[in-house]
Amino acid sequence: MVDLLLDPAAWVALAALTAMEIVLGIDNLIFISVLSNRLPAHQRSKARRIGIAAALLLRLAFLATIAYIVKLTEPLFEILGNGFSWRDLILIAGGLFLVWKATKEIHHNVDPDPRPDRSATDAVAASVVGTVGQILLLDIVFSIDSILTAVGMTQHLPIMVAAVIISVVVMLLAADPLADFINANPTIVMLALGFLLLIGTTLIADGFGAHLPKGYIYVAMAFSVLVEGLNMLSRRARRKRALGGHSDDQILD
Repeated sequence: MVDLLLDPAAWVALAALTAMEIVLGIDNLIFISVLSNRLPAHQRSKARRIGIAAALLLRLAFLATIAYIVKLTEPLFEILGNGFSWRDLILIAGGLFLVWKATKEIHHNVDPDPRPDRSATDAVAASVVGTVGQILLLDIVFSIDSILTAVGMTQHLPIMVAAVIISVVVMLLAADPLADFINANPTIVMLALGFLLLIGTTLIADGFGAHLPKGYIYVAMAFSVLVEGLNMLSRRARRKRALGGHSDDQILD
């Protein structure tokens, strides 16, 4: 252990793995933010903390059984020459759930004429227990993907544990500000839901053996955020000009 602490290569591996875990955690964090914002205001932060704490516990539990987690990549059966492992099936199921959930949330946000019984249905669905349950389902998918990525980058278990803990702490610190920002900007809500659709589709494709480089996905997401940021600045500038014009007119009157 002391040799590992004094090894520069170990510190480089820790930095690289931590950065990768933080990037992979963005998917999880967006889902938690969108889902928790459906709760009453006083319950949102609690649901986020529970969801992120569960993500940490799941990652640490999977690290403790890493020998079994690695075996999840072994093929179980083949269909048309394409082998499917437990990991593939978990990714496909998680991706389908994510696409379904994002589509449902988009429909909820754009439907101009909600059904009369929708408020009662949403009140049941948007409970702390229901929300945390859905977060846990996706935590399992993202945690397995995270651990398998960690195994591919280093063989040292202490480095994996440290990287996971640091990344989850970063998620915990960013959860409330990110969720509040998404909730305060309706266009960001739709952008976040679009990201969830993209992430879900990527998980499904990955499960079917079409491995899309995640770097491209995150660059596309970052570009979309940049464009939306420019739109927000433009809208804010127009509002300021409009308010300034009204003030001048009032002064002249």
